[in-house]
This record gives sequence, structure tokens and C-alpha cells, in this order.
Amino acid sequence: MSPIIKRKGEKFTLPSKYLLFILTILCAGCVILTFNTNIFSGSLNTVAGYVIVPFQRGISSVGSWLSNRSEELVQIRALLSENEALKTQVDELTIENTILQQDRYELTYLRELYNLDSQYEEYNKIGARIIAKDAGNWFHSFVIDKGEEDGIAVDMNVMAGSGLVGRVVDVGPNWAKVISIIADNSNVSGKVLATSDYLTVSGDLELYSNGVISFSKLVDSEGKVSAGDKIVTSNISDKYLPNILIGYISTLNVDANNITKSGLLTPAVDFEHLEEVLVITQLKQSIE
Repeated sequence: MSPIIKRKGEKFTLPSKYLLFILTILCAGCVILTFNTNIFSGSLNTVAGYVIVPFQRGISSVGSWLSNRSEELVQIRALLSENEALKTQVDELTIENTILQQDRYELTYLRELYNLDSQYEEYNKIGARIIAKDAGNWFHSFVIDKGEEDGIAVDMNVMAGSGLVGRVVDVGPNWAKVISIIADNSNVSGKVLATSDYLTVSGDLELYSNGVISFSKLVDSEGKVSAGDKIVTSNISDKYLPNILIGYISTLNVDANNITKSGLLTPAVDFEHLEEVLVITQLKQSIE
């Protein structure tokens, strides 16, 4: 075979058999390259299936958990804020309810005083609030917020609830001290309203622990007095105005002399719960 010699001025031409050979080689190389690429890609996919995919799933799970926790934190903050608002509202409602209850109790008490005022409308009266009391469970001695500047004087009668509380024993410019009928040193001349029989009511703090005080020197010759009868102040008292309700006979006993009777009575006033009183601004001596 003679060598291919290219003469000057002639174009280079490749014989057909060489061109076919080259193209065959290129096609075979492409096939091999494609096959190897598919194998490499499959290997990568396999590796990704065992390594990358679980890692991606883990990241996705962590992301979902963090997202859920974030939402829960937002909800918790909202609930805490709502809870604080509700607590504030509950506190406000509690205060408002307490004020309403106080207003209701005060209204009830003022109504009682109004009714009491109406029952004794023949007497001039002034309202007063209790501002202090002696030690103990009951209002046997206390101070009110009215005094000389308000026209209060010693021995003026004091009422509350349904009847007699006691009398003024000391007075200052804007205060006055009251001794009640349940005090140990208290004595009131009274009478049975139904029969006009006279008796003496005596304070007794030990007895009042059972809700009663004592009376004595009742002359009931006709035997008409009985338990439940009303006891009022008598017209012969030197300090108390007449016909103010003291209480009701609880028990009645004949004394050893078989002439007088004594016993216990339940006061018309609750001496455990006093807040406001009515002071009669007239003295017994001024109406005689």
C-alpha cells in the first residue's frame, strides 16, 4: 500500500473506510460512556437512598417539631396573657361584688334604722356610725362619730335594729361614748307592755353569751305575764325615754319570796353586729 501523499495545492480527503472506522469507534465510546454514567447515577441514587433521604427526613422531622413547639409557645403566651386578663377581671368582679354586698347590707341596715325612726317619730334623732369599741365579742361599750358639735349630750338614748341599745355616758367635740344595756353595770327600768307591770332589766355579759340578759323585781300579782311578752322602757326611768322596746321575755320564774318574779329576756338588738345607730337628741328631763 502506497502512502497518501498530499501534494501542494490539493485538498485533504479522508477515505471512506477510515471515516467509517472512526465513527464506529466514537459510537462505541458513547455507548460505553452512557452505560457507565447510568451505573454511576444508580450508585449515587442508592447511596442517597441510604444516607441522604433519612437525613432529609430527620431534618424535616426536626423542622416540624420546632414549628409545632413554636406554635405551642405562641398559644401558651396567648393563654398566659388571657389568664392574666381573666385574673384581673375576676379581681375586679370580686371587688365589685364585695362593694355591692356591702351596699346591700348597709341598705338593709339603713332600712331598719328608717323603720325604727318611723316607729319613734315623736323623738328627734340623728344617725351616727360606730368608730371604735371595747375589747370583746359584743358592743357593750363603743364610740360613735358624733359629739357636742352635733348636739349630742350625756344620757341621750341610743337605738338600733328594733329597739334600745343604751345611752351616751361621755361626749367630746366630735365623738361620744355609749354604754349598752348588756353591760355588767347597766340597769334599765322597764315594764311589760301588755300589762304595764314594772321590772328592772340588768346587763350581764356572761348571760349574753347565750343571747339573753336578766330581769328582776317583776310584780305580777294577777299572773298575766308570760314568755314572749314585750318589755319596753318605763315612764319612771330617770335616764331612758318611755316605751322604747328592750326585748322579749324568754323565761319567767317566781322568786323565793313568792311576791316577785325574775327571769331572762332576749334583747331586741343584735349586740354582736352593730355599725350605725340612732341617737335621740332629747333628754328624759326635757320632756317631763
